[in-house]
This record gives sequence, C-alpha cells and structure tokens, in this order.
Amino acid sequence: MTDLPQQTFDDAAAVLRSALAGDGDAVVGAFDAVVDRAGLDGAYGVAWCLAATMLGDAPEARGAALDFPGIDQAGYDTRWVARFVSAYANQDEPTGEALFGAAAADGLLPDCLLTLAGSTIATLRSRAG
Repeated sequence: MTDLPQQTFDDAAAVLRSALAGDGDAVVGAFDAVVDRAGLDGAYGVAWCLAATMLGDAPEARGAALDFPGIDQAGYDTRWVARFVSAYANQDEPTGEALFGAAAADGLLPDCLLTLAGSTIATLRSRAG
C-alpha cells in the first residue's frame, strides 16, 4: 500500500472522517472531489486504500475465500464491497479494477463507495471495542 501517493492517503482520511461523522453526503462529496482532481483512477486508489484499512497489508499468500452467507441475496453495493475487499485480500488488482469499472458503468459507484466507507468504519470500530 505504500506505493500510493500521499494525496491518496489524505483523500482516504477525508472519506473516513466523513464516514465517522455519519455524513454520507460528505463521503460522496469527498470521492467526487477525488474524481474531479484525479479521475476514476484516483477514486480507485482511495477505495483500495480503504480496503487496506479494513484488512491491513494484503497477505503474501493468495487464495482468501469470500465467506459471506447469503451474498447473492445482498444488495448490489454490499456484494460489491465484499468482492472488492476479497480482491484486495487476494492482491487481485485486475478484479478490483473490473469491479470498480462495472459499478461505474452501472451508475452505482457512489453507493458502493459509500458502503465501502461505512464498512471500513464499522470494521475499525469493532477492532477498537
């Protein structure tokens, strides 16, 4: 994760501050600002950084399995987050990029990124408590 520019980490911190405050509009606004400045590639870097925040450094070994009972019945954004985080855990950037592109093409990327930010905060809270 350290090969990302400092701006990506700063953007991820801004997203997390907004999510921690429970301000979904600010989360989406923070991602919109990244897209305006750095395009979808910039937003992808922030999302990848959030996945890293949830899981820590990606393991050296690949092959992490997605264990989410009922995943096929979950909403698009929830399925997307589970699969995106799984891609991070498996160091599978092509899959992460494909998921990101599909959500953008489907017009659902803002919802997915909002859910990712909320899931990251929930994970951090569960570790702290």
